[in-house]
Amino acid sequence: MKNLLAKLFVASVVGLFIVAGVVGVGHAADTIKLGVAGPHSGDLASYGIPTVKAAELVVKEINAKGGVLGKQVELLVEDDVCKPEVATNTATKLVSEKVDVVLGHICSGATKAALGIYKDSNIIAMSPSATNPALTQSGDYPNFFRTIASDDAQAKLEVDFALNVLKVKKIAVLHDKGDYGKGLAEFAKAFLENAPQAKVVLYEGITPGAVDYSAVVQKIRRSGAEAVIFGGYHPEASKIVSQMRKKRMKTIFISDDGVKDDTFIKVAKEYAEGVYATGPKDTSKNPMAIAAEEAHKKAYGEDPGAFFLNAYAATLALLNGIEKAGSTDYGAVEKALRTQFVDTPLGKIRFDEKGDATGIGFSMYQVQNGVYVELK
Repeated sequence: MKNLLAKLFVASVVGLFIVAGVVGVGHAADTIKLGVAGPHSGDLASYGIPTVKAAELVVKEINAKGGVLGKQVELLVEDDVCKPEVATNTATKLVSEKVDVVLGHICSGATKAALGIYKDSNIIAMSPSATNPALTQSGDYPNFFRTIASDDAQAKLEVDFALNVLKVKKIAVLHDKGDYGKGLAEFAKAFLENAPQAKVVLYEGITPGAVDYSAVVQKIRRSGAEAVIFGGYHPEASKIVSQMRKKRMKTIFISDDGVKDDTFIKVAKEYAEGVYATGPKDTSKNPMAIAAEEAHKKAYGEDPGAFFLNAYAATLALLNGIEKAGSTDYGAVEKALRTQFVDTPLGKIRFDEKGDATGIGFSMYQVQNGVYVELK
């Protein structure tokens, strides 16, 4: 009898697990799965975490109103540390989890590494920050969209500012050898070489993560450069600027949205003062932007970080695309993104045939009294 009761008990437990499993699968299939990929740890986490928080805020609000197509939105968050070799694993995992769309990735190199995997699985990915022009202009990734302008526009702004506003002629162009930094630097170099009054006195790649950049700083000094245009991220920029200023070099430092981050100021401290960097146009007076930033402060007790509004806009665009498409079908969502406008903290946007958002651009900022200030 004991053995029979034991067998019946085991059978009932197994049956419960089977039922629970079926219910779980049914529940999972009854949600809209939004993958969120980017650096959530490491030196560049300050670029990725604001995107996660933006997605959380948008999804919380949309779910409270009934979700998308009558379904709740489920977030699946994965860390790629901004490294291409990790991003492929991240993308593969999100695909295996059957995400419907992806918000990310953040860094251009990681984004490029992941896009082919999403493309093969008919999954749309939208980045708030990956600015490498080839991601949209090559035509290789019809599944890719972004809510930020590309590096050619960013580099043009940097060069025009250096030549026409700062009136410098001798410029050193540096980059971190990555898809993002090198791509931007190549555009800046080309624009400078087409300007008769300008001279590129140094063009060089640096090694990311190095402790000491005194060798390249010395090359900048010897080149006679009046300004440096740097393509890359804040960890390297903060070290280069600090070492330049400690050597009493007054060479102007101009960089990109990879440096237009409060973490740069915190690390470089007083040496950050006066540094110029391009970044997304300030839309802080947009009512949706004000509401989004207030929601962030209420939820997390602090101001939002880099690319927060771009990520907020991307989340809204992706979920609006699904709603307008009437399904998560790849072709239908892609068409909706290109044809349907959506209100966002960046303004009313849709996407062109390449996947770039309309009406979005860059501004020049300068560190003044310890904060980035948009220059008009």
